[in-house]
Amino acid sequence: MTTSSTLPGLAGDGVSLDFAKLEKRFRVPAGKPLRLADHDPGWAGNGDIPEKERKEEARGLLATHVEALSQMQELLWASDTWSVLVIFQAMDAAGKDGAIKHVMSGVNPQGVEVTSFKQPSAEELDHTFLWRCMKRVPSRGQIGIFNRSYYEDVLVVRVHQHLLEAQRVPDVKPGRKLWESRYDDIVAFERHLARNGTAIVKFFLNVSREEQKRRFLSRIDEPSKHWKFSPSDVAERQHWDDYMNAYEEAISATSTDHAPWYVVPADKKWVSRAVVSAVLTETIRGLGLTWPKISAEQRQQIEEARRHLEAE
Repeated sequence: MTTSSTLPGLAGDGVSLDFAKLEKRFRVPAGKPLRLADHDPGWAGNGDIPEKERKEEARGLLATHVEALSQMQELLWASDTWSVLVIFQAMDAAGKDGAIKHVMSGVNPQGVEVTSFKQPSAEELDHTFLWRCMKRVPSRGQIGIFNRSYYEDVLVVRVHQHLLEAQRVPDVKPGRKLWESRYDDIVAFERHLARNGTAIVKFFLNVSREEQKRRFLSRIDEPSKHWKFSPSDVAERQHWDDYMNAYEEAISATSTDHAPWYVVPADKKWVSRAVVSAVLTETIRGLGLTWPKISAEQRQQIEEARRHLEAE
């Protein structure tokens, strides 16, 4: 996939970062183990370039891709062949909501659906762990966004293994065999979607523990943000290392050519939003969508309609 779009000022060598370089930096290659230690959550490009300049350029890139997404969404809808599934996973306060809000700010609401998956209901627990997400997969022509997803069942459930009891799956016990079987199920499910016309792109917003702490304190200090804060968020910080291990293994096992993972630095929101917008834009552009062809009969009807209107 090639494009003239860039991440100005954010390349490590001080040169504009084209999409090929972006993929090389952030995409997790299929079959390659992920080490989050190799991915700096605070990465923001070349430090020799003033941050103010990098931030301005990144915001300009975001605006450019927001406009491009609007145009491509119309083409996606008109072609009625592909759908696009976008998955966001992250620790609390990593900026999932903000990324979705800013990157999708220019699209037609009729063509996009955002689903935020919370703690599963009693009905959802009576089905397989994929069931509730299967129901929300986007139809042809649509963009579907999952704010958290079926990956919670190899992340939260892995860290808090007592949650398996509520799922009541016969003869299931926590351990490597269980997690590997769920990875297999996820890869098979995503392969099935891809084979049937759903393009999948997955983002892990990689926030540091220090930046998460700063954002939590901001929510505490500002009354207008109290609604965002939950004491359970702080409690989950005690399991940080367990979560990082779970993310490393899950992403390593499920980043494939048909459903790639991107590990996006999230300590600076202007970086994560620029990266997400670029990846999503080029993912849809890479589908090779075309406008529906008009038959000779339809063209004739259009010309007749023109004549009638002009004769009024």
